[in-house]
Amino acid sequence: MKLDTLTKIENFDVQKNIISQIRDLINLKNLEPGDKLPSERMLSEKFGVSRGNVRLAIQKLEFYGLLNSIPQSGTFVANIGVIAMNGMIADILRLEDPEFKSLVETRILLELKTSRLAALRRTDVDLSLMKEALEAYEAKVLNNEDAVQEDLLFHLAIAKACGNSTMNTLMLMITPQIITNFEKYHVCDSSLAKSGIEEHRAIFEAIKSNDPQLAKKKMKDHFKVLYQYCYNA
Repeated sequence: MKLDTLTKIENFDVQKNIISQIRDLINLKNLEPGDKLPSERMLSEKFGVSRGNVRLAIQKLEFYGLLNSIPQSGTFVANIGVIAMNGMIADILRLEDPEFKSLVETRILLELKTSRLAALRRTDVDLSLMKEALEAYEAKVLNNEDAVQEDLLFHLAIAKACGNSTMNTLMLMITPQIITNFEKYHVCDSSLAKSGIEEHRAIFEAIKSNDPQLAKKKMKDHFKVLYQYCYNA
């Protein structure tokens, strides 16, 4: 566990260093919007890092809208001014790897909204995906098996049903770290998992009935333990 943590911190620092060097390269070369960056191979050689780390740094800057990657063509500076770009990269470099508590808080805020929107926008296909995840969760819990992944698949199905691609993307981004940390912080023991069956059913029925207020309430009830952890820890 300690080695994994150190590796994660080191990788996070490498990403920051590469982003900083990409910023310096853009400024040094006076690259304009639409100008092409050197290839991943060239950047990895110039910065003395792996191509994989360069790719991850580029993907992060692309996520924030600062770079555009076009298949078979390369990576280009986005249509944003130099001052704004430098300011945004400075903010990105100040970001910390999110702690579990901040992930939980973000998840609660997101899911109260996604459950409400899902009740208004869900389709029959969405309901089918939710029901499938719910049944998989129930089967594992009743068989005394770890059902953390099935639990989160149910919630991801709700996020998809909300019809907001940005919210869905944010849920997909934070889910892997939540799965990793659930067991570490003991927030999902067997007794909570069993009570989660009825709570999941209640959320599902509210969404199925197109009742946004009830869906939000049932989601809030479901997050009671996580809410206490987040705000009373």
